[in-house]
Amino acid sequence: MADETCPYVSRGGLKLAAALDAFGIDPTGYVCADLGCSTGGFTDCLLQRGAARVYAVDTAYGELAWKLRQDERVDVRERTNALHFDPWAEVAGFQGCDLVVLDLGWTVQARAVPAAMRWLRREADANATGEIVSLIKPHYEASGQAMGSRGGGRGGRGGVLDEAAAERVLGEVLEAMPTMGVRSRGHVMSPIRGGKGGNIEYLAYLELVGRDS
Repeated sequence: MADETCPYVSRGGLKLAAALDAFGIDPTGYVCADLGCSTGGFTDCLLQRGAARVYAVDTAYGELAWKLRQDERVDVRERTNALHFDPWAEVAGFQGCDLVVLDLGWTVQARAVPAAMRWLRREADANATGEIVSLIKPHYEASGQAMGSRGGGRGGRGGVLDEAAAERVLGEVLEAMPTMGVRSRGHVMSPIRGGKGGNIEYLAYLELVGRDS
């Protein structure tokens, strides 16, 4: 529940709020998707910033906060794996999103970002358009699931990376973004560390490769 220290249904809202402020993103009137919504901190933040609609997607059932579940601006998609879900085929009247935000747990960016891109709007030439804010967790990226094992810290699930190792892994992830079809316009360290182990996390502002900056 929101309280005096956190105005959102979870601390995730504080993370996204920091990114929106850092990158100058105003979601007023936007259609958004929150992939890996969980309790709904990101969703709550988007709504409080004026989003017109948020698709709240998660594999779990019953985790989304009640106030968001009752909000007519929220399209709840529970028991839904964002990695395999095609909104264009499964969501009636879907016209794409202006902004996709995501925190897909331990899923590495190489899998998470392409999933996010499926939710973006499509232009007349079928090319996607829109922006993505992704929560990057270096301790999961360092687990060897995507780019091989790395030294310099106890990465992976349950491990904790020191700041130098986290920054190095972040740099490698951002460098690889063009292979996923996006590029980073900037990143910011999350104001809150990961809940389990206190790992450093970052939020990256991504745009599609080929768009004007």
